[in-house]
Amino acid sequence: QLQLVESGGGLVQPGGSLRLSCAASGSTLADYTVGWFRQVPGKEREGVSCSNSAGGSISVADSVKGRFSISRDNAKNTVSLQMNDLKPEDTGVYYCVADRSLLFCGPYYLAREEYFKEWGQGTLVTVSS
Repeated sequence: QLQLVESGGGLVQPGGSLRLSCAASGSTLADYTVGWFRQVPGKEREGVSCSNSAGGSISVADSVKGRFSISRDNAKNTVSLQMNDLKPEDTGVYYCVADRSLLFCGPYYLAREEYFKEWGQGTLVTVSS
């Protein structure tokens, strides 16, 4: 089965940037729709971004639009989340997710985490001065 391992989290100052990476094993990530969810303290877990296997369907949450971007490297079997202009409210645990059956992604799917069957262990991002 597919396994996902996130890395790249850490402490960053407001306005700074951070790049998260998700390494997959056990299967070919190119066959999956992938994405990122986050758990912010005091809030419900929310979808941040997703990308289908072909890369032609990409969605980014309004709260991070213009600051975050998702990308994938099929040769390395990874998916990344580039986070720019980070804000304290971005602090939380970020999870890499994937689903083999989901062929499309958008706001509808980011609002429904049950569509994503595979989850990583999460990596903590702390935005603080």
